[in-house]
Amino acid sequence: MAPLRFSANLSWLFPELSGLPARVRAAGSSGFEAVEVAWPYAETPEALARAAREAGLRLVLINTPPGDQEKGEMGLGAVPGRQAAFREGLEQAVRYAKALGCPRIHLMAGRVPQGADRIAVKAEMEAVFLENLRHAAGVLAQEDLVGLLEPINTRITDPQYFLDTPQQAAAILQKVGRPNLQLQMIMDGNLTGNIREFLPIVGHVQVAQVPGRGEPSSPGELNFPYLFQLLEDEGYKGFVGCEYQPRGDTVEGLSWLRSYWDRRGHPEAGQ
Repeated sequence: MAPLRFSANLSWLFPELSGLPARVRAAGSSGFEAVEVAWPYAETPEALARAAREAGLRLVLINTPPGDQEKGEMGLGAVPGRQAAFREGLEQAVRYAKALGCPRIHLMAGRVPQGADRIAVKAEMEAVFLENLRHAAGVLAQEDLVGLLEPINTRITDPQYFLDTPQQAAAILQKVGRPNLQLQMIMDGNLTGNIREFLPIVGHVQVAQVPGRGEPSSPGELNFPYLFQLLEDEGYKGFVGCEYQPRGDTVEGLSWLRSYWDRRGHPEAGQ
């Protein structure tokens, strides 16, 4: 069984460093072979591409733009009346992905509008999402890119997010029926069952401890050595994104990853 490949999420890791290029360099120095970032749009794609190239890293995932965050937007894919803005954001994400050699874009669904009842607007939001996803799948296919759908936990992380279970995301993916759209996970409890059920359609995995969202080695509910072994046993070939909040110095907090590398014979294990 091949060892897992890990990606440093630069939106979360190395918060002590200012600017994405500095975080890219830090990820490279820490032994990562890949990085991901939610929204790279404050930097030019050329500057990011240069930093990744100099650090010997691949950029493996970015998100579509969030929309107007001052108005509480967190993605636009399923938001009624924002279809044009979603498509503009998709075009921007594709430009960055091409310049960065990034193969995957998380197509953010967005939040249930303020004051709206989730159940009352579910059908309308799903229809908007399906329309936007079909459009996105065609755009991405022209560039040989993959779109990802990520359910976000409404119990802890974002109570208003529209896409909130892997079952919901899998059902939407089935309705769209495009091979270059896949699932991004882990969440929602019952992880053993969910990994085994959904891994065939998973294009990317992200990890953080529950409930504090710290390092996998921090106190919490999840047994990461078991989960990493399960992903290996099930033949997962994609990247595992480290999307957690470091409790202290990021590099010191990577002891869990160095332990994994040591067990799997990774060349960075002793550093």
